Amino acid sequence: MGQWSRDELEGAFAAYLDAAAHGADTGDWTRFADHFTEDCFYKEHLVGEMHGRSEVLAFYRRSMVEDYPGNCIATFPVEWHIVDDERGWIVFQAWSVMEDPGDGSVHRAYNFSLVKYAGDGRFSYQEDIYNPMTFATMIGEWEAVRAGAAPDRGQDA
Repeated sequence: MGQWSRDELEGAFAAYLDAAAHGADTGDWTRFADHFTEDCFYKEHLVGEMHGRSEVLAFYRRSMVEDYPGNCIATFPVEWHIVDDERGWIVFQAWSVMEDPGDGSVHRAYNFSLVKYAGDGRFSYQEDIYNPMTFATMIGEWEAVRAGAAPDRGQDA
């Protein structure tokens, strides 16, 4: 048996997801960052490593509010998650769904994330794993639709 109950792990994860949705909706990522310990470690394979809650908050403010194209991501729905009761770890697949480019089409790419629970509703570790080329292709197609052009797939018509 692990240190925390499955109910506590599921509850902390649900609150974490709710805070992420709040951040996406409002641009205020403070509630999301508050779901990490002060001394957390966050690894984002393209961007690098963050040490501590304040760096996580600064990263989300910059990448999801100030910087393009992250500031055009509308939602982060989770398709599935797995709870490891023994370790207090949760692995999940989340989609980054772009805002409507104007024609109602959906443009999204997924990543896998691992969060490690530390108690008191907070996580001490997160690692996001994804293929940057998949995201780049998706963003390019989204931009083309947004600009009113057909996506360039590198093929002759």
